[in-house]
Amino acid sequence: MTRNAPAYPRLLADVGGTNVRFALESAPMRIGEVTGYKVADFPSLEAAMRQYLQAQRADAVRHAAIGLANPVTGDHVKLTNHNWAFSIEQMRESLGLTTLVAINDFTSLALALPWLPADALTQVRAGTAVPTAPRALIGPGTGLGVSGLVPAPGGGAVALAGEGGHIEIMPATDDEWIAWRAAHAELGRVSAERLLSGMGLSHIHAALSAEMGTPLGAPLAPAQVTEGAVKHGDALCRRAFDAFCGLLGSVAADVALVLGARGGVYIGGGIVPRFVDAFRASPFSRRFADKGRMSVYLADIPVHVITAEFPALPGLARALADRLEGDMRHAHP
Repeated sequence: MTRNAPAYPRLLADVGGTNVRFALESAPMRIGEVTGYKVADFPSLEAAMRQYLQAQRADAVRHAAIGLANPVTGDHVKLTNHNWAFSIEQMRESLGLTTLVAINDFTSLALALPWLPADALTQVRAGTAVPTAPRALIGPGTGLGVSGLVPAPGGGAVALAGEGGHIEIMPATDDEWIAWRAAHAELGRVSAERLLSGMGLSHIHAALSAEMGTPLGAPLAPAQVTEGAVKHGDALCRRAFDAFCGLLGSVAADVALVLGARGGVYIGGGIVPRFVDAFRASPFSRRFADKGRMSVYLADIPVHVITAEFPALPGLARALADRLEGDMRHAHP
């Protein structure tokens, strides 16, 4: 941190394909009111950031962190689900910022896990977390986000930045195989994201409908599938919902095994938090534990659904604090 750059306020921005949400951090983990803008209303992320800062009269901001719903592998970023594209360094300079951190949104959500209050989580599988063990994070939404939080030597933790949503997926029930075969016939390789996402819900329902000889004129939207299952008792929607939840249980357990996530498994994303009670009663927990010889290892791992409205913001604050602390250590070795 340069001597001339005030520590606070700091700008936090959670950028999705449809909405971008801003907030100011006025002190460590003291995050103010969240303001949301439609991505489509702005030609660029920089334009949206400028409008927000002007509206807040926050001219003193010199440090910012943004979470993005796509990989961040270098200086150039292009949103997966929108046409915004930018250079992190050029935007930092243009906005007059000293620090601009850009990370994947699930990396920021993983960093937020220790900071989420009890009322931001709903437990859907019993267990006892080991505080010193890694935590796993998985979240179906527009895609399938996967991350983890791994304790670091000497304190703190490291959030993983990977593309775990694109691992292979193994069906177990007849309905899951029907959905997998239909996806395989259309696409070839079937990643977990193909079935465990909004488009995945629609695909599972359409595949089951076609198998019954009643193909749809157009696939149901994901919300139509879940509402049909949870609110209206539609039999086909319920089968699709159960297949989705069962597959999610299997994949979540695989991630927990890879990470040794005895610290707990957390489910985020935009789908599951909308129907937590139905999810708790679904095949998820049974399939989570159905891992043969490793079922004993998984038996005591708790699973929570993240129900906070803006859960990634504390993680962005943590990522920014980590960067600034690292900069200070390098400046004063």
